[in-house]
Amino acid sequence: MQKQVIEFGGLPVGIVVPASGQLRFMAVKFHVMDLDGQLFASPAAVRNAIGSMLSQRQLVA
Repeated sequence: MQKQVIEFGGLPVGIVVPASGQLRFMAVKFHVMDLDGQLFASPAAVRNAIGSMLSQRQLVA
């Protein structure tokens, strides 16, 4: 595993870096900062978490 840019909606929102056999998400955009530092199994899992988080925010707004 190596570091990789994570895009969501066509925009880069962070990177993942290897950490303890998983990937640690490092956010670079404010709207995904709640996920900063969390561990994920794959880049797809990060994108899924971003989508879930943003859709829940839209339900609340």
